[in-house]
Amino acid sequence: QVQLVESGGGLVQSGGFLRPSCATSGVSVCIDTMAWYRQAPGKRREMVASIAAFGRTNYTDSVKGRFVISRDNAKNMVYLQMNSLKPEDTAVYYCKALRYSSYWGQGTQVTVSS
Repeated sequence: QVQLVESGGGLVQSGGFLRPSCATSGVSVCIDTMAWYRQAPGKRREMVASIAAFGRTNYTDSVKGRFVISRDNAKNMVYLQMNSLKPEDTAVYYCKALRYSSYWGQGTQVTVSS
């Protein structure tokens, strides 16, 4: 059974930072490609960042240089360090194991005020 539990969102001012976490079970973050998605009100869910088995990372253009995805293999957790936050980063953030397309967590709300 795959479970993904996001936490660590919150309300922050523009220019601030947050570090959401994703606790996983039923997946192996050192093997599975893990990703963070976000969905803003009225918009489609989009992939923000991913990290593959050998550590290769990818980011959507709008967050490059500001966000860093990482994982803790021993704890089976995934993180998203978000720096220099902007109001347009406001969204619900979800982590996902790409191999398990049907499984989503409940997400964590990130709100950036201007």
